[in-house]
Amino acid sequence: MTLYTALGAQRQGFQQLALGEPLYEAQVLFGAGGVPLFTWLARPARPKGTLIATYGITGDLENQWFLRLLGQQAYRQGYAVLLFDWRGHGKTAPLSPTLTSDGLYEGEDFVHLAAQAKALGCPAPFWLAGYSLGGQLALWGIYKSQSVQDWGPQLAIQSEEIAGGVALCPSLESERSLRYLMAHPIGRFLEQRITQNLKQLAHQLYQYHPQAFNPVAIERANSIWSFDQELVIGRLGFASVPDYYQASSALTLLPQLHKPTLILYAADDPLFDPTLIPELQAIAQGNPALDLALTQYGGHVGYISSRPCQAEWGDPDPWWAIHRTLHWLQAGTSAIQASRANWGLVPSPG
Repeated sequence: MTLYTALGAQRQGFQQLALGEPLYEAQVLFGAGGVPLFTWLARPARPKGTLIATYGITGDLENQWFLRLLGQQAYRQGYAVLLFDWRGHGKTAPLSPTLTSDGLYEGEDFVHLAAQAKALGCPAPFWLAGYSLGGQLALWGIYKSQSVQDWGPQLAIQSEEIAGGVALCPSLESERSLRYLMAHPIGRFLEQRITQNLKQLAHQLYQYHPQAFNPVAIERANSIWSFDQELVIGRLGFASVPDYYQASSALTLLPQLHKPTLILYAADDPLFDPTLIPELQAIAQGNPALDLALTQYGGHVGYISSRPCQAEWGDPDPWWAIHRTLHWLQAGTSAIQASRANWGLVPSPG
């Protein structure tokens, strides 16, 4: 499922996108510390909420068909959509030499983007979303939004306006999962493929910002671990890669989340250490804010459904995870609208 999604399903995804995407407005907004972020923004006539989302460890807005399908479907259901190239990626890369931090600063980026989307006319509730490493970033965004009044009161957005979010197959604990990957034949293949993409990203950053990167260090980065060792941890002030992974781990955030959060996770995901699953289940059982949808199959950001499965769930296409995400968002948005109506904050529908 993982290999098919990565290597084969994109053709079908782009075919569906060719049937019509939102008319996105490309613009540069700003994240934490004033870091510029390249974004696509689309607003329907009367949006009922706003989805802010990004992708995984590598890629850009042009080639991330899964993210664009999510944006397409969310827009059709009445949401304003803000998609963005996160730090060091896509068209954000030429704008700044700032590298990734696996959520430590990207969490605040999500909140900054929500505040600017609000100023541009996008309404609450704001929902934050991502998949793979982007799922970890979204979890950090939800976490940071809970205390925005303490660290970002100048943003002109209230904590309650950011309702929660969705993490599809999120990275939860990098050190254990990388060790697991390297011990597995298929895992080593996937890790090397990701590493090649990371090196390409680093070479592009060097072309844009030669004064900020050492090309020799880029050449030494021959694994995800060594990429972080050579290029990331020094900039962030960490003494070691394990220290960095421990600090950025999303697993430790989950008990602290008190906003509704959907985590869609497959037990057969080949990128993550399976020993994380019982820990994830225990945390979800102890935190009513977490809605864990743990499936036996699905792979990594896969969940390609057969026609019988589509008929069973009432889906019009094979993108099972996208439809579960949007159904969950709709339920959350409807609950918020009903609560506001009950308190006389908005007219009751109809």
